[in-house]
Amino acid sequence: MLVTGATGFLGRHLMIASERNGWELVAPSSAIMNVLGRERTISEIREWKPNVVVHLAYKRNDRRTIVEGTSNVAEGAQAARAHLVHVSTDMVFRGRPITYSESDHPSPIDNYGRWKVESEQIAASIVPSALIIRPSMLYGTDRLAKCQTDVEAVCEGRSTMAFFKDEIRCAAFAGDVASAISTLASHTHLSGPIHVGGPPISRADLACHVADWLGYDGYSIPLTTLAESGQTRPGVLMLDTRLAESHDAGCRPIQEVLRLRH
Repeated sequence: MLVTGATGFLGRHLMIASERNGWELVAPSSAIMNVLGRERTISEIREWKPNVVVHLAYKRNDRRTIVEGTSNVAEGAQAARAHLVHVSTDMVFRGRPITYSESDHPSPIDNYGRWKVESEQIAASIVPSALIIRPSMLYGTDRLAKCQTDVEAVCEGRSTMAFFKDEIRCAAFAGDVASAISTLASHTHLSGPIHVGGPPISRADLACHVADWLGYDGYSIPLTTLAESGQTRPGVLMLDTRLAESHDAGCRPIQEVLRLRH
């Protein structure tokens, strides 16, 4: 398995999960294989001859890395005749009161979501058998994700950020998502989009749970709504994850992962 973006938050978890699942791993650094360098990327992947290429590398505010980088990695996977696993996001959807299945048409409302839709389309056009994994928001235990460091900053008085009561996501432990990617990558007959995430939870409840886990009073977390904030972002964004779960690629509730009492 060749992994791009292995030093990122999800990438570090994937390295651990994949080793546990018996994968022989190759994780070239950006100094060796910058995904924006088309010829070098294709050449490196072709020379390594991996069975599977898992593409994680991205920069949230950089269209070139998200779109052109995906194109280059997909070309490399195609040249090496490797199974391509492209990791996308739930932000390809705009949000609605009912869950999104894999058959629902993407409907992004911000640039990040639009660029991720572009990257999905490019990956599938170059490697028609590509698996497109769409995880939700991530959190960690040994390492903290941004959604957790935001809570920590508020609890320590370094931020006045408030957390949305009406933003619902299928937040998932990065270790569970990494295990899901590692498991799904072995099913080379799978292609197209597949949703990976935990049970739906509001950003407010997530923040309260994280605060409790960090040793603070979760009930003191400041709360707000999207309407009060004036921000344009998906509100209720829930994924139907039954397909992933049918392949033993489910994610646990946050209460179970953090071993909370409530």
